[in-house]
Amino acid sequence: MSSLNINIPHSLPKEEALSRIKGLLQQVKDQQANVVSNVQENWEGDKGTFSFSAMGFDLSGLIDVKENGVDINADLPFAVSLFKGKIKELITEKATQLLS
Repeated sequence: MSSLNINIPHSLPKEEALSRIKGLLQQVKDQQANVVSNVQENWEGDKGTFSFSAMGFDLSGLIDVKENGVDINADLPFAVSLFKGKIKELITEKATQLLS
């Protein structure tokens, strides 16, 4: 397993950041439907868990919305870790757009 740890800073009120970030994985799924499927998100307060399939591999992790940033942490199967840079880039780009 390989760890994926992303921090996306924001200057929004925490509740606004939370509201915006809740749609992140659905947006990625909509735009990458040929790669991403089985998207699940569950939220309790400002912390969420997620899971999805990408390229036939199951991925899961945690999202933590804080006052000045959003932390996204996941464990990637070894085969998917080869695409870690691209995955991080895509999630960072979409999250930054949502939080701008």
